[in-house]
Amino acid sequence: MRAVPALAVITLALSACSGPVQAAEEPVNAPAAKRTAKEQGLQTAVFAGGCFWGVEGVFSHVKGVTSAVSGYHGGSAETAKYNTITAGGTAHAESVKVTYDPAVVRYDQLLQIFFSVVADPTLKNRQGPDVGSHYRTALVPTTAEQKQVAASYLAQLEAAKLWPRPIVTRIEPLRKFYPAEGYHQDFMAKNPRHGYIQRWDKPKVEALKAMFPAQYRPGFLRDAS
Repeated sequence: MRAVPALAVITLALSACSGPVQAAEEPVNAPAAKRTAKEQGLQTAVFAGGCFWGVEGVFSHVKGVTSAVSGYHGGSAETAKYNTITAGGTAHAESVKVTYDPAVVRYDQLLQIFFSVVADPTLKNRQGPDVGSHYRTALVPTTAEQKQVAASYLAQLEAAKLWPRPIVTRIEPLRKFYPAEGYHQDFMAKNPRHGYIQRWDKPKVEALKAMFPAQYRPGFLRDAS
């Protein structure tokens, strides 16, 4: 297990993924997609849904996911640094690049999981206790098929009226994805007793297990890099 650098510990305590205590997020029974993804071979997609620790944590417990990497999407290489992004003013979003085998789990199923247990699509520039445009919820398809499936599913969710507020999640064009610093990778697995993980992210994994038992993988898929 890699130790989090001392400076990083201070930064984590003072900035991202460390907002005030408030009511826990509740999972939502998002419907199965009416339009299913037609894909073959390993695929990748990027998901932005607030603090990347929990997004990565959930997808690392999904069968068929072969890699889940925390990182930054939407801005430049010069600002793809944790301290810069969390200070605000960059175009980046904390994101997770997910590689998956569609023979085991399809993109539309990942979308259903994402909106059921990971992110509230009605919150603009925030998730849970974390506030700022870098915590926005966005879908970043990497193929035309994913883009069409994502657009169809967002329309389906809007029509379903599962939330009392309108959906603000947007589909963003694919730009370069910058992996986050090493201490952010596999953060939930390396820091299971961290206060933020216990309060905000562990319940998401528990909801995944309860709501999607067929897709749930008990072991945490660790980044091999």
